[in-house]
This record gives sequence, structure tokens and C-alpha cells, in this order.
Amino acid sequence: MSASPEGFRSLSAAEFFYRNREIAGFSNPTRALYQTVRELVENALDAADTHGILPVVKVYVERVRGDVGYYRVTVEDNGIGIPPQYVPQAFGQVLFSSKYVLRQSRGMFGLGAKMAILYGQMTTGLPVEVVSSPARHYRIHYYKILIDVKENKPIILEHKSWRKSGSWHGTIVSTTVEGDWSRARSYIYDYIRGTAVVAPYADIFFQDPDGNIVRFPRSISKMPPPPRKVKPHPHGVDIEQLKMLISASKATNLYDFLVESFQAIGPKSARSFLEWAGLVDPENPDDKGIDPHKMKRGELEYLARKLKEYSGFKAPRTDPLSPLGEEIIVAGLKKVYEPDFVAAVTRRPRAYSGHPFIVEAAVAYGGRIKSSDEPMLIRYANKIPLLMDMKSDVSWKVVDPKRFDWRNYLVSFPAPLLVLVHVCSTKVPFRGVGKESIADVPELESEIRNAVREVARRLRRFLSRKRREEELKQRIDTFLKYVPEVARSLSVIMGGDGEKELRRMLLEVIRRHVGLPEHEARSLEEKLGRLGDKR
Repeated sequence: MSASPEGFRSLSAAEFFYRNREIAGFSNPTRALYQTVRELVENALDAADTHGILPVVKVYVERVRGDVGYYRVTVEDNGIGIPPQYVPQAFGQVLFSSKYVLRQSRGMFGLGAKMAILYGQMTTGLPVEVVSSPARHYRIHYYKILIDVKENKPIILEHKSWRKSGSWHGTIVSTTVEGDWSRARSYIYDYIRGTAVVAPYADIFFQDPDGNIVRFPRSISKMPPPPRKVKPHPHGVDIEQLKMLISASKATNLYDFLVESFQAIGPKSARSFLEWAGLVDPENPDDKGIDPHKMKRGELEYLARKLKEYSGFKAPRTDPLSPLGEEIIVAGLKKVYEPDFVAAVTRRPRAYSGHPFIVEAAVAYGGRIKSSDEPMLIRYANKIPLLMDMKSDVSWKVVDPKRFDWRNYLVSFPAPLLVLVHVCSTKVPFRGVGKESIADVPELESEIRNAVREVARRLRRFLSRKRREEELKQRIDTFLKYVPEVARSLSVIMGGDGEKELRRMLLEVIRRHVGLPEHEARSLEEKLGRLGDKR
């Protein structure tokens, strides 16, 4: 008997994500509406601050058909804009992006916005509408686009353009999706608020389907340094990446290939590595190794392994990273939470598996932060707020009161304590494509713990000073209770005169005893008056 033939065929990237939308975070109408807002806002912010433009982002969520739960999400930015020849692919071809370079950006996969568009097309059948004009371009272009799921290519339903009358540049994207506003509302508001914390240099406007408007105006003009594209580090390369680098290289020997293809490898370190790995003759300075294009798989595997093992390379460069910095973090937390105390730290760069990363942390106490039995943890990865799967995140593993003894830092729960953790890297180790929690990478966990300890020590000093001030107030109140009676009794003993002067002298004794500066003597008199009023 002959076996029946199997129906083998390939899937396009668009069809794969059409079939598996859950892995991109579009598992249900609630999550999908939140994810759509999030992905479009991330693209809008990247289009501005990556290019040194102070962002202005406007977000609108409108009911299109309330009876079936259709919502139109529109996000407008003042970013660099998209060249018109790339607009169809940028919004109509899955896994087509400008983000496939070694540089920090909010999005990693070039997938999010297209997945929102694809989800909208699946659930409502409506196309995405895009208006865009690059900076220093004299025309504005409008597109109406669908995605050809089978072929993973854009279907342009409409394209028109008109001459600009002003200087506007940026992009406006509108897509209609099936959603559940009543359940997604809290997530979307938390996301907008969280974004305002780490982007106080942005002007963010949000209007919800009920007509409510929230605006977070710019509170600081300082921006993070824009990230720069770099070459890969030798410790982070694998066999397949090595093959791609060789394919793109015109070098005819290993020495030239290493110097031109990697960061942290110069002429001297290239020679040292090749001699250490036994790939050149150490006695022959003219030996530069074999042609990499002629290397067999076993030789490629050996080269990739030795590049990871060699300890003589410099650490990865931090040029592709864009940390927020302490000033921006503090400004953002003050703007949104108005705490009594806030402190932030940006740690020195480190690396894991050849990927550079920087950890930033902050603590805020009091103000509009609600008291709770555990810290209020807000997490960010490359400036993206992470709202879900908190307990599976490495940051929670660090700040969890069951593991981190907050009593050492004078924090007793319930307490109005907020902890912020920001991880920026060219490759954030997310647990899944949904990008909601960060995996337990040892190097990362160690840096987060050290960063939290550093800002917690500053909080301890603040709480210690506050505790001393409270004790001082109690002592003053105790002393002040007896001043009128003592002054009156002394006045009687002295013949009934000078009670007012005796009271002033007693207040001066109290001031010196508790260590108050002289200019605060009047505050003691006012406090004594209030105590008298209460009696």
C-alpha cells in the first residue's frame, strides 16, 4: 500500500501571525484594544525621540459600532515621518521594519503595529489609514491599506497626496479593531500614565470613547541621548549570524573580516584572537587566516565558539543604548505621583551574552502613592511600561517583601512606596513575544538588586530624618503644654509681673534644647497659640 501524500505547504509571516495572534498579545478583545494603543504609541514616541525631536503624541479611542464593540484607535505624532515609498510595506507587510539594527528601540520585532492592523482587518474587515509626511518634505501622503495575508504584502486601496501648507511632519495612523473598552480601560489609562512617567519630555494627549480627556504636558525639555547603530559584539554571535556577516562581507581573510564586522575588535585584538584560537601562524605576521567564505560548518562552529570564549575583547559599547537618566526619571515621578521623596539611579553599563544593558531604578514615597502591603512596582523595558505578568518578572523577584527586607530601610508595610525599574538593552530578554515580563538573567538580576539597594539607602536616610523630625515635634508639643502654666506660676512667685516675658524666655530655652534655629522661634509661638486655642 502506498502512503497517502501529505499536504505540505509554507506559511507567510502574515498568515502565521493571523493563525497565532495570541503570541503577539492579541488573545481577546480586552488585551487587543490595549495592545493596539500600546503598539501605536510606542511607534509614535520612537519616531520622535530616537531622532532628537521632543514628542507630541495624540491618542484617540472612539466607538465606531458600540453594538458589536468596534473601536477606532488613532495615534498622531510629530516624528521624523515615513518616506512615501515605504509606507505600504511599513503598515502592510509583517516583519518589515526599520528596527532590525543593533540599537535600542521600544519595539524589537517590527511586528506590533502590523499585528494591530492585521487584528483589525480580521475582526472588522476595515483597512488601516495612514497620513505621513517626512521632515523637510513638501507633500503629505494618505494611504488606505489592507494586508494580503497569503502573500504577506500590502494591498493599496487608496493613495493620494497634497502639497503641505505648513511645516508639519510626522505620522497619523488609524485602525479599527474589535475591543472591550470597559475591561481595557484601566490597562490603557495605566499605560498612558506609565508612559508619561518615563517620558516627561513628551506632550501626551489622550481622549477615550466616553469623551474624557487626559493630558500630560511636557514638564522637562531634556531628552535621553538618542541610541546609535553599532556592529555586533563577538560574544553575542552565533553560527547563523556569523554566516550572515560573512555573506555580507567582502573580506578575503579572517583578520579583515573580524576587524570590519565586529565592535570591540581592532587590528591588535584581531591578531591576538586569531593566534589564541590557532587560526593563524603566530610566527608569520603576514598570515591573516583563511577566506571566511570558504569555511565549512565545522570551522564556523569552532570560530563562533572561540569568539564567545575569548576574554581579551573589550566590553560591548553603550552607544546603542538610550538610558533615561536620573533627572528625567525624577521629573516624571514628580509630575505623575507628587511624592514626598524620590530618588533615582542609573547604573553603569554591563553585558550579558555580548548584549549591553543598563539598569535604572527609583523609589518614591508618599504623595499620591497609595499605601499597600507590598511595593507598587512599575516596570519598563526600553521605555515601554510593562503592565501584565508582574509576578513572573525578574524585578518582582528582587523587590518582593518576602525576599527583600525593606525593614532594613525603615519601610514598614503598609506603606506608600513605589519602586521603578527600567532595563534598556539592544536585546531585552523577554519571556515571550507579548513583551510583558523580563526573564531571570543572572547579570540582570544582580544589577537590579544593586540599583534598588542604592536608592533604598537614600530612602532610609529620608525616613530616618523624617522620624527624627516627628520625634522632635512630639518633644516640642510636650514642652509647650507646660509653658503657660510654668510662666504663670513664675510670674506669681515674682509678684505677678512679666508673664509674657517669662513665656518668651521659656520658648527660647525650648528652642535651644531641641536644636531649632533661631529664625524658627516664631513657629514655636504660633504652635503655642494653637495649643491654647485647643484648650
